[in-house]
Formats: sequence, structure tokens, C-alpha cells
Amino acid sequence: MSMATRTRTRSRARGQAVTGSDEIGMLGRAGFLARGVMYIVIGWIALLLAFGKTSQQADRTGALHELSTTPFGAVALWILVIGFFGMALWRLCQAAFGGHGMKPSSRLMALARGVVYAVIGYGVLRYTLGEGSPQSSNQQAVDLTATLMRHPGGRIAVVIIGLAFIVGGVCVGYQAWRERFRKELRTGKMRPTTRRVVEWLGRVGGVARGIVFVTAGVFLVVAAAQARPGQAKGLDSSLRALAETPFGPWLLALVAIGLVMFGLFSCCEARWRRF
Repeated sequence: MSMATRTRTRSRARGQAVTGSDEIGMLGRAGFLARGVMYIVIGWIALLLAFGKTSQQADRTGALHELSTTPFGAVALWILVIGFFGMALWRLCQAAFGGHGMKPSSRLMALARGVVYAVIGYGVLRYTLGEGSPQSSNQQAVDLTATLMRHPGGRIAVVIIGLAFIVGGVCVGYQAWRERFRKELRTGKMRPTTRRVVEWLGRVGGVARGIVFVTAGVFLVVAAAQARPGQAKGLDSSLRALAETPFGPWLLALVAIGLVMFGLFSCCEARWRRF
């Protein structure tokens, strides 16, 4: 074995030791729990929207407002803060040190996810401290689209982003339906009934999440094609658009239930995910 090979092997072993440590694993578990809570609340709001029972936004901002009105709101918000920053640190450790079987492309994706979760955590922290709520997903989508379209080639960039959302959503749904997530779970630690429930939550929840991504991507492409930034839609508007299809509110209700299931699956990941 060459010196370079031995060096890479030792570096990989150190990276796996860091990302697989109990301390780093706890950060990741807190993150999956926070993500699960957020999706459960968003899914619940979307379900109420389907039947005209609320006017709350079915996105991160709406979920924070909803949680803050509960008796345990302050505790829940701080759990989200800790969880999202924990997820960010775990992903950044993956990007920096690698992990079991991680390829360079996977480490780059971990870096991107770490940044995203850090931004989410910062927004939740500001809301928890009473310094204002995060901008709605709808306004974020419109503002970003408008900003890009003001530059040469901006419409092409929006189309590319929209197509990326569409392809990503299809991949997320397909991988969930094929239960690709099983390799990341310690299924041997589950009872047979528990394993079947977790697998079902992961399949249906992942497909619902993929549908939302595809819907948002379609509207981005339409916004670019028509040069109308206002056509871009965030999570809330994408969900509401499902109720305007020929299937009516029932499609939104089914996707909302799927998002709740994905939230429950994410909580299961906090318990049984491999780190």
C-alpha cells in the first residue's frame, strides 16, 4: 500500500470517527426531530386548509406561528432552534470530515444542506427571541425569482432552478417509494410491526414531499416562461394550488396527510438513523 493510499485511509477513518461519534450523532438526531415537528405542523395546517378551516400559511412561518400559540410553544420553539442548528453542524461535519461511504458529491450536498439548515435555524432563533418572523415561502420565491430575472440570463437560471426542483422531486418520490432510506436506518433494532410502519411512513411521506417539490418547480418554470415573477410559488402557494386541480381539496388533503407522515418518519429517523 502506497503512502498516499495509507494517508487517505487514515483520513477517511478519522472522518468516520468524527461523524459517527455519539456527540455528533446527537446533533443529527435533534435535527431530524426538529424537521419532523416542522413537517407535522405544516401538514396539519395544509389539512385544515383543504377544508377551509384555517387561513394560516402552510409553510415554516405558519408553523412557527401555530406552535407559538400552544401552551408549550416556547419550549417547542427552542427545541426547533437547537435541532436545526444541530442538523446544520452535523451536515457541516459530514462535509468537512466525510462519513461512511460518502463520495465527494455527497459531501458537497452535505455542505449545501448544512448551510440551508443554519439559515433555517437562524430564522427560528430570531422568531423565538421576538425579533420578527421569517419571510413567508411565497414571498421568498417571488423575491428570488424577480431578483434573478433582473439580470441577463436570469430567466434561464430560473428555468434551470425550476427543472432542478422537478427532477429533485421525482427523485425524492422515487427513492422513497423504492425504500432507499432503509440503508440509513437500523432496521434490525426495530420490531417487525414497527419496521413495517416506519417503512410505510417513509414511502408515503417521501412521495408527498416529492409532489410538493415538483409543483414548486413547475411554477418556477411557468414564471420564467411568462416573465412574471409573481407566478413563482413557495411551499404554501404550491400546496394551495393542489386544491385548484380537478381533484379539488382531496388532493391537497392527501398530500397534507403525506407531509404529516413524513414528519413522523423524520422523528423515527431521530431514533433509528445510522450515524
